Amino acid sequence: MFAFFNMIFSTKIVNWYYKNKRELPWRQEVNPYHIWLSEVILQQTRVSQGLPYYFRFIKNYPTISDLAQADEKKILKDWQGLGYYSRARNLHSAAKTIVKKHKGIFPKTFQEILELEGIGPYTAAAISSVAFNLPHPAVDGNVQRVISRIFGIESPVNSTIGKKEIESVLEEIFDKKRPGDFNQAIMEFGALHCKPQQPHCPTCPFAGECFALKHKKVNILPVKEKKAKVKTRYFLYIVPQQGKKEFVAQRTEKDIWKNLFEFPLIELDESLLMPDEKMIKEILQGKKCPPAWKIKKGSYKIKHISSEYKHVLTHRIIYARFVGLEMDQSFRPGKNWIAKPIHDHEQFAFPVLIQNYIDDREKGK
Repeated sequence: MFAFFNMIFSTKIVNWYYKNKRELPWRQEVNPYHIWLSEVILQQTRVSQGLPYYFRFIKNYPTISDLAQADEKKILKDWQGLGYYSRARNLHSAAKTIVKKHKGIFPKTFQEILELEGIGPYTAAAISSVAFNLPHPAVDGNVQRVISRIFGIESPVNSTIGKKEIESVLEEIFDKKRPGDFNQAIMEFGALHCKPQQPHCPTCPFAGECFALKHKKVNILPVKEKKAKVKTRYFLYIVPQQGKKEFVAQRTEKDIWKNLFEFPLIELDESLLMPDEKMIKEILQGKKCPPAWKIKKGSYKIKHISSEYKHVLTHRIIYARFVGLEMDQSFRPGKNWIAKPIHDHEQFAFPVLIQNYIDDREKGK
């Protein structure tokens, strides 16, 4: 079977690609910066969602040097809504490295690309094969699915054994003469044809040889090891306002929201299903409230209590409410907090959860 695929698999998959590929902007020219940008944006992101961000970054940062010289706050603001903000921070950091180490020219070897911040083996292989025609297979979820089904890889694809089995198959079928076209072809085939749900098996060019189709395992393969348990968390955001200003701070914790802005946060043990002013006041004076935000009685007035917001992350589900407080003149926030105009949000990048609340508040919801 390997001998058969070694001869014609790459021809079939590349021919399919030429006939069925999507006309995407980074495919119109072989620009390593544009290819890199598209790969970073499309990590954990659908093409339809990522396209506006791609065009925004190309417009605002037309060269790697422009990206390197940009302010991180502006980059995070332009990234707002895509999530996984470490991608934007790594993109910025890698651009600085390219300017400093490679004089602003994108490196041309697999190893040099791999050494850039935020770039792993898959991204390095995708960029080097498409931009520089280097023979490195790019393995993403689409590739794992296609190979698992057609070649019958029944080991979990996210296990060490499963990864080695897929690598072994790729060694047999990889087209070293057309590495960029091959990588794009098999990824595109997985995205459009051999989809996770409802794949187009009747019109598949590999229907006669597909292991999963023959053995009725299309809905079983690929196999994946169980993911970590999803944890539920409950947030209460305090929105302190004083006159026409409100207070925000930039996160410094090493998490997915690092360097984004937020309101003072109190984490609770359970959801506030029907909160009232008495309940909120007890929380503000209680042990859950950080010392810096234990507000004196009589120094504030509760302006509003928001409805509950649900925000889903990879391993977290967050339920949050926002409480607007009008503070009197005796209120003094901590040194890291910034007083900003209530309706000025364009200069601040917030997590989507907080931005959704701000947008609703601006609309009067």
